[in-house]
This record gives sequence, C-alpha cells and structure tokens, in this order.
Amino acid sequence: MTTSTTNRSRRWPLRPFLGASGSLVLRKVSFPDFIQTIYNKFPGVKVFGMFETITPFFVIRDPELIKQIAIKDFDHFVDHRPTFGLFDEESAEHPNALFRKTLFSMTGQRWKEMRATLSPAFTGSKMRLMFSLMGECFDEMIDHYVKKAKSSGRVEVEVKDMMSRVSINVIASCAFGIKVDCFKDQDHEFLRHGKKMMDFARPIVIARMMAMRVFPKLSSRFGIDLLDPEQARYFTQVFQETIKARESHGTVRNDMIDLLLQARKGTLKFQEEKNDQEGFATVQESDMGKVEVMKHITESEMIAQCLVFFLGGFDTVSTCAMFMAYELVRSPEVQQKLYEEVLETSKELAGKPLSYDALQKMKYMDMVVSETLRIWPLAPATDRLCTKDYTIDDGQGLKFTIDKGTCVWFPAAGLHHDPQYFPNPERFDPERFNDENKRNINLGAYLPFGIGPRNCIGSRFALMEVKAVMYYTLLKFTIVRSAKTQIPMQLRKGFTNLGPEKGMHVELKLR
Repeated sequence: MTTSTTNRSRRWPLRPFLGASGSLVLRKVSFPDFIQTIYNKFPGVKVFGMFETITPFFVIRDPELIKQIAIKDFDHFVDHRPTFGLFDEESAEHPNALFRKTLFSMTGQRWKEMRATLSPAFTGSKMRLMFSLMGECFDEMIDHYVKKAKSSGRVEVEVKDMMSRVSINVIASCAFGIKVDCFKDQDHEFLRHGKKMMDFARPIVIARMMAMRVFPKLSSRFGIDLLDPEQARYFTQVFQETIKARESHGTVRNDMIDLLLQARKGTLKFQEEKNDQEGFATVQESDMGKVEVMKHITESEMIAQCLVFFLGGFDTVSTCAMFMAYELVRSPEVQQKLYEEVLETSKELAGKPLSYDALQKMKYMDMVVSETLRIWPLAPATDRLCTKDYTIDDGQGLKFTIDKGTCVWFPAAGLHHDPQYFPNPERFDPERFNDENKRNINLGAYLPFGIGPRNCIGSRFALMEVKAVMYYTLLKFTIVRSAKTQIPMQLRKGFTNLGPEKGMHVELKLR
C-alpha cells in the first residue's frame, strides 16, 4: 500500500499465517463480534489494512467510500474473492463443482451474463406470482403448532428449527416444485441434506475452504467444492426428475424452475415496475442486471442457481425470522403493536388469504424487519476483489492504490452498530425506519443485502418470506420467553453460519 497520509488509514497488527483473524479461526469470537471489534479498533479512520489468514485486504469504514467502490467504480471490483474456489473452465465442466457455478461464485463477464439472465426472475411481479405457492406451507406450520398447544394453550419451540422447517417447505415448493412437509416428516431428506450443507463448521468443509483459498487452481482441477458429492448428486437428481415431469405433463407453476426454463429459452425478460411498495431493506437491480443476454445457460448452472436459492432461503430466512422473534420477546410492546397491524390486515382481507400486495402495505412489519436486519446483519461483512489497480482518493488527503488481486471488506456489523449513523445502536427501535426517520439513513451505512450491482439478488424473496411467516405466527400466537430463552443471546463462535450457541427457545402462547 502506498499512501499520502498516516492518520486516515491504518494497518492491523500481523500474526503468523492466521493474520488478524486468529481469534475467529480459533473460534474464540463470533463473526459479528469480530467485525465490530476490528471496526472499532481505529475510530475516525476511513480505511485500514489487515490480513485475514494469508489474504491481505482493506476494511472500508466510510459509507461514502463504500458507495464509491461498490457502485460508482464497480468495474474495478466486479468479483467476490474466491473463498469457495475459482470459477474457471475446469470447474465449469466438473460435474461435482456445483457451488462454483452459483451466481455468488461466478466472476467477470460470466457473472454479468448470469446476473442479467436471472434478475428478471426476482422482480416484484415474479414474487407476487410465487407468493401464491407459499400459503399452504404457512398453514401447515400453524396447524402443527396449534395442535401441539391445544391441551395447555402453549408450546415450547426452538425457533431456528421451526423456521428452518417451514423454509424448507417453501423452498421445495418455490424452487423445486415439489411437495414437502417437514412438520409431519421430522427427518425429511430435504431437511437432512439442507442441515448438512449449512454446517460449515464440519472439519471436512473447513479443510475444503482452506484448500480452495490456498490452492485455488489445484482445487479447481480436482473439482473440490463446498458441497459434498452426496448433496450434489441428490439435488441434481431432484432437479432432473422435476424437469422430466414438467415436460411430460406440461405443468406450469410460476416457480424458480419455470423461470429458469424461460431463461434457458431466452423468453424471460426484465420488467420495470413503478409504484411498487417495497421494504426499506430491498436492494434494487442495477442497469447491469437489466440488459438482455443470449448466453446459453447449462443444466448444471440451472441446478446450481436452484441450489443457492435453496441455501439462501433455508438459512438466511430462518435466521432472520429467529432474530426477529428474539427481539419481539425482548420488546413485548413492539410485538403488541405489530400484532395490531397483523390483526388489522387480517380484517381487511375479510377471510381471503394473505396476498403479496397486502404484505407490502404493512409499514410497521417492514420497520420491525428492517431494524432486525440492522442489529443482526445476516452477512456481518461483504467482500469485493479488486480486478484492476484502483486509486482511492477522498479529496481530503486520503490517497493510495489498491493493487489488483487485493480484497476489500464492507463491515456491515460495524456500521450498523456505529452511533454516528444509528444513535443508541444497541437499542431495538423500529421507529428508526418510520417514514420520517428513514430518509436520514445513510444507505452506505445500512447493508443488510449488500450494495451495488453485486448485491443480493434474492432480497425481495427473503423479505417476503420473513414477513409472511411472522404474520401467520403472530396471528395465532404470542411469542413469550420460556425457561430456556437465552437473553442476551450468545452466538456461535468462529467463521460459521450465524446462530445461537444453545438454540433460540421460546413459548408460543395461543391467542
């Protein structure tokens, strides 16, 4: 790094091999706490440098610089770093390398083409059609717990497990077009494979990730992937059987497989929507995602996109809903106000099922979800890889070059808890996101689904499902503290998926 100033950018002390992330790698701290710790280490600076294991990178603390890098100068930072392996010709041809073919892992021009191919599938109009497939899943969840609570008027649940089961049912329907009920079948193979895929703390997964990071080309040659071959074969078979059944019966369901089939035929087009009420946390598609492309999408690439849709829906949605339930238990006055909005919406529907448009009109629901994502960002930090030398110049004395191949981090967990942007940041306060206050939020400091052209393509789907599952839950139950509820919540330590060490236990009390 070359720089013309020493008081606006700093460097984190080095540790052999582990770099600055030793406490995270050795499971002494949770990922959000690690990000907040390094963010707070150099208050007032806009950028500082450090090593994460053997990888040098810069942490960008300034929201305006984040917007400059992620949006204005995106052409210098198109890719994610190859945490899960390189996407190249060798991995593209390997049958087991499914995760490398996901939109998240793709790089360069192929990523741009795939983003533009898939973005029409995630517009509000497509979510509206897909929402109709979810209702039965939520009804089954509520019926299951109403029956369990019938004798005593309440039932204790582990919220992450509860939300994971309904998420599996929703994703099976919306992504793979098959009927799954993980409440009746407690050990359904869809759920079993999903849990195994999301267990990033398994030694074999850690070993693969280290191999892909330290020996990316060799890993690519041998088809080393984040997923076990067993999971790759399972979801490939499910996808192929579904396609075969669709073609033989001419079935149309408006689900993800239908949309991918349209994309393969070149008939899926981006639809601009106006006056569509959307949640504050929803990220918008850039112009890059709206261009028409004629690039052929292979079967393995289609399977990979269904797979990442599965993983995102399974873990991201269930984790967000879990954190939201936790905050509602801690803040019963917020829960009561939200219930009143749920009840009002239900009365307006007059016996009709919840619709996508009715959900979008629930302002307080959106405020509560937005605040949940502020306190508990599902991606505590997001990264970008510098693809060509880039000079940072803030016009105020900070000027240095980020070399090609260097990574940058956007520390969402640090920004979301910075009192400069969110006063009294540890307080759960949905009013931060009311109509008057949300206009003052710096969008470079609120990153629940990333920022710029490489933001999360599935934000609409995730928000839709979280809001819907909480609507149905609160309509029938009050969420209250149980003897096992851990407050404050202690998160799992290490570089793993977010979640509490001992589960999130609450009681559902029938209304």
